[in-house]
Amino acid sequence: MPSNCVFTEQWKCLPKRNYTVKIVYQTLVKLIVGLLPFMLTILKEDDVNWPEPDRVGRQELEIVMGNEHISFTTSKIGSLVDVQSSKDPEGLRIFYYLVQDLKCFVFSLISLHFKIQPI
Repeated sequence: MPSNCVFTEQWKCLPKRNYTVKIVYQTLVKLIVGLLPFMLTILKEDDVNWPEPDRVGRQELEIVMGNEHISFTTSKIGSLVDVQSSKDPEGLRIFYYLVQDLKCFVFSLISLHFKIQPI
């Protein structure tokens, strides 16, 4: 095992840097493992009945987990009112909340990165 790596639960080597600490990697693994149930839920959905992308915009989500590769596309979702007025409100609601959670996750990682002080 290389001494410059930290292994996650999925056995992927994450390179260490001078400014990283073991707690950051443990937090990342916990966050990723926490998102997995939501990712598995969205894999059961289908975007056929979701609004088609229009001139306002589009939202896309592509997920690759193992041998499974799935892509979702819909028009820009402004609020939950847009979700409730669609043909498939339950599936679009799952998509909407997953995208919100992923945005929050990414912004948290960016924030965490800039709060870490070099050793």
